[in-house]
Amino acid sequence: MLEPFSMADVLPIFALLDELKDTLSQRDELVLEAPPGAGKTTQVPLSLLDAPWLAGRKILMLEPRRIAARGAAERMAQLLGEAVGETVGYRVRLESRVSAKTRIEVITEGILQRMLQDDPSLEQVGLLIFDEFHERSLDADLGLALALEGRRLFSELRDAPLKLLLMSATLNGDALSEYLNNAPVLRSEGRQYPVDIHYQALAKRRDGRAPDYLEQMQRCIVAAHSQHAGNILAFLPGQADIHRLASRLAPALDKHTLIAPLYGNLSLAEQRRAIATPPPGQRKLVLATNIAESSLTIDGVNIVIDSGLERTMVFDARNGSSRLHTQRISAASAAQRAGRAGRQAPGVAYRLWSEAEQQRLQAHSEPEILQSDLSALVLQCLQWGSSPEALLWLDAPPPAHCEQALALLKTCGAVDEGGAALSLTEHGEAMARLPLPPRLAHMLLHGHALGVAESACLLAALLGERDLPGMAGADIALRMAEVSREPKRYRRILQQSAQYQRLLAGANRDGVFDGNTERALAIATARAFPDRIGRQRSAGSHEFQLSNGRSAFLASDDPLRGSPYIVAIELSANVGDSNDRIRLACPLPESVLEEALSPLISERVSADWDDAQQRFVAERQRWLGKLLLDSRPETALDESLREQALMALLRRRGLELLRWSEAARQLQGRVALLAEHDCAPGQWPDFSDSALLDSLEQWLPPYLNGVSKLRDIQALDVEAMLLAQLDWPQQQALQRAAPERISVPSGSKIRVDYCASPPVLAVKLQEMFGCEDTPRVAEGRQPLLVHLLSPARRPLQVTSDLAGFWRSSYEAVKKEMKGRYPKHPWPDDPLSAQATAYTKARAAR
Repeated sequence: MLEPFSMADVLPIFALLDELKDTLSQRDELVLEAPPGAGKTTQVPLSLLDAPWLAGRKILMLEPRRIAARGAAERMAQLLGEAVGETVGYRVRLESRVSAKTRIEVITEGILQRMLQDDPSLEQVGLLIFDEFHERSLDADLGLALALEGRRLFSELRDAPLKLLLMSATLNGDALSEYLNNAPVLRSEGRQYPVDIHYQALAKRRDGRAPDYLEQMQRCIVAAHSQHAGNILAFLPGQADIHRLASRLAPALDKHTLIAPLYGNLSLAEQRRAIATPPPGQRKLVLATNIAESSLTIDGVNIVIDSGLERTMVFDARNGSSRLHTQRISAASAAQRAGRAGRQAPGVAYRLWSEAEQQRLQAHSEPEILQSDLSALVLQCLQWGSSPEALLWLDAPPPAHCEQALALLKTCGAVDEGGAALSLTEHGEAMARLPLPPRLAHMLLHGHALGVAESACLLAALLGERDLPGMAGADIALRMAEVSREPKRYRRILQQSAQYQRLLAGANRDGVFDGNTERALAIATARAFPDRIGRQRSAGSHEFQLSNGRSAFLASDDPLRGSPYIVAIELSANVGDSNDRIRLACPLPESVLEEALSPLISERVSADWDDAQQRFVAERQRWLGKLLLDSRPETALDESLREQALMALLRRRGLELLRWSEAARQLQGRVALLAEHDCAPGQWPDFSDSALLDSLEQWLPPYLNGVSKLRDIQALDVEAMLLAQLDWPQQQALQRAAPERISVPSGSKIRVDYCASPPVLAVKLQEMFGCEDTPRVAEGRQPLLVHLLSPARRPLQVTSDLAGFWRSSYEAVKKEMKGRYPKHPWPDDPLSAQATAYTKARAAR
């Protein structure tokens, strides 16, 4: 039941209905913020049903969950005194209750995408309502983006524009308003009773291990059950934890307490039983995921116990895989959860974290579009005839995720790259028409083509569930057998499988069934997960190398350890881990790789340097993604491959592998100096090590002919190779503007060190007598740093101002050095003295 009340109740939303009607009569977009209990979900659609601007068109309202969609439709129909399917109906997975009379349709978000693909203008719809938009599901973001684009493209075909109403409990309404053309924002007060909040941080364990939150949650539930009257709602991250906690609590609570799980993969009937009022004389304990955060009201709940955790799928664009990640909820989610205790009466909420941790919670959960696999989104965009970049998003999808999604779709044969713009192939169109993630749609179509449609549909329906409770081992075949053995227990999975079979009825059937269902299904599964084909690292090992480059492992006692090859269908890991745990998999016969999966295998020649042998080796290798299947020696080595291997060696080990002469290093410095000062003729090349490594292909290949050994590499004349990159005017300018040696007053030609910055002229002090102007290079733009040396070639002074040195520091140097080097001249007036490289006696000859 959703937001229960009698007609006599005055709901907070009533105060806004007139303003909401007036606003929508003037504007085409509106944002409504109203907390749980305000009555927005049922009252807003009903109040707008007779709006003149609607002109008899339908109202579509999107709900993120099936039970909320069905509950909202039932409640509105009840208020109208009608049966569901008349004025108000709903459409969810596996169930539809609509008729020609239906004016308000409550649908789940994925259904909107299919409606938009069939009719982009939504011509028969006057108002599109997104309820609980704060949850920011991927389907909601995509549906809104397509609706906005459809409205823009087909506005001329409609008498009146499609109006949009976004309703939310907790959201940054101002940001959403800006996104929707500065839409008005209306805010309603909720109907909330006071909730007493208690913080209970997880206790540290004596053994130093991480605290067991389930153990503390069990204690908290038992204590709250004994201290308070009423029903309890406990929030946990996932269904596995729900079942574990339920089994622990069963013997600890009295027989008058019903323990009811509540999560998305339960059937609608099971979910309805979880939220229904318990029989007289009994209490209810609901163990729920975040499905119970906002849309649902569970009668009589006045106690909330919150683990503070949620489980979400996090996509890693580096390897194209998603993994379940348990993380802290946001502050908005914490408020929503605690508010459940005050919907109908004053309540109490227990949080299994500290007040300090509460202050550090993220304000809102990150939208799915920023952390999810976007292959379905990209597929829907291409079917729409657009690319993700061309649509208007509240949060733009990450480019890396889109690129990864597109790569997967290309691998599946869904994308035609022949035209000017990307489009879907016939196979891609068939994938897009199936209400499944692209991988599973691809698997269904291949399974159908190979004659195992029934098994493929059962597998796809099974993979739509988190996992079957109580199943050991990763083999998917065990789960399929379990479903077949217990058809009543798994009725919903079988219904979904049957629906997929009906959808496949018109698909192409061009494969050949060889009578081996298990083998054909393995082929179809491998085609859907080509990046998760794994090879055992060693016989009997539980570790596998996957074709996406990652490592993965089975449980140490898993029977699939006997399979040399597997397809890892579902993986899990903590964010940042290098290894994945294989949750679901199927064995893959090795013959399948060679025969049926040959299109996925690439062959290439690899040439590389063998450090141990100090020579090049070449192999012809066969790869499945990043998984090396086998290799054999390659004798006929192509010259270009040898060059590539040589350049790869240099990039790996650096240019120091070459034998650099002092002249070569000086040449680097000389050219860098002239480039820095923009000396004519300009456009000097970058001779830095990093630039040379980046441009190996431009300058190195002409010198690699015949190079096959390390000594051949080290025999290359680096200076000559660098000089060859300079044209004749540049070589002339180099000699003129950055000479290797310059003349000093003594007549000596002294080498300049261009490896230093600024360049250094190291010269005996006596050879600079009479020189007042500091020597310069680079067309006079760069003064040299003069190292004035003693007769023993040791620095006496470092200066770039010779005139200042002679007039200031020289006198002190003369006094100190004259006694030490009496044979050398130390004149009182160095500027008028004769420069010399010799002693006084030799200079006098």
